[in-house]
Parts: sequence; structure tokens; C-alpha cells
Amino acid sequence: METDAYIALGSNLGDRELNLLRAVSELGRLPGCRVTALSRFFETSPVGMPDDTPAFLNGALRLTTELEPHALLAELQRIEQQVFARTASTTPVSRRMDLDLLLYGDQVLHMPDLVVPHPRLALRRFVLQPLAEIAPDLVEPLSGKTISSLLAGLQSEERVAPLE
Repeated sequence: METDAYIALGSNLGDRELNLLRAVSELGRLPGCRVTALSRFFETSPVGMPDDTPAFLNGALRLTTELEPHALLAELQRIEQQVFARTASTTPVSRRMDLDLLLYGDQVLHMPDLVVPHPRLALRRFVLQPLAEIAPDLVEPLSGKTISSLLAGLQSEERVAPLE
């Protein structure tokens, strides 16, 4: 059975735009998956990182998938590690690619290795802005609010500007 999953993409090292486009391509090549919506890319200020950290490019996509949540998470992590050479870190660090599973259908999952909806989804303009572009009326299952209403109610000093 197919489910719509929403994934956030972010990069602040190397050719950020090319990194995002390559990640979209990698996700579209996963067995039983197809990219069915893609936001514009946004240049965003790094949140929770030192002031001299390079700006990120962020985006969001909808992936129609036959993969179960854990299998999809494993593929996201594989792409980060094998394609973009990401290493694990306990603190926020610059990276060529960050892939976060934001939503998986209307499921709510609380497991040691997987929390859906993403725990900081409603707190991050750099996630909500691109997500609202592709799914403004999508309901976040914990709050019962739409993505566009979460974005409208967000009070944040984050800089988020569409890539020109």
C-alpha cells in the first residue's frame, strides 16, 4: 500500500543546490517510491549553530512510497552516509545533506529510533515554509492544524528566502 511521506532536505556545504537536486534524484530512485511534489529551495539561517556557520538551502518533498516508516528512515540515512559522506554527530554540524522524515501519512510514531511527526516540525520556519508550498492544507496529526496555519502562527526570527 502506498503512503505519502514528507521529507525535509537541507545542505550548507559544497554546491548546496546540486546537493539538494541529487538527493531528490536519489529519493526518486528508491524502489517503490516516486517524488510527487517538490518545493522551491530556500536559503535559510542556520538554527542552533554558531553565527559563522554557512547558510543552508532547504526544501521539502512529498514521496509516495511503499516503504514502511523504518525502511524509509534507513534509506534516508543510507543516502546521507553513502552518497553525501555524512557522519553521525550529537551536536548540530554543517553538512552536505540532511534528510528528515517529517510526516508519514497521518501516523504518529514514538519509538527510540523514529519519531513521526518530526519533533521540531512545528518550530522551524525552514521546514514549514517549503512544506507549506507543497502541502498547505495537510493536517499535522498531533496538533490537528494545517501546515499553513502552523506557519502563520510561528514566531521565529529565522531568515528564510526563496532561492533566486
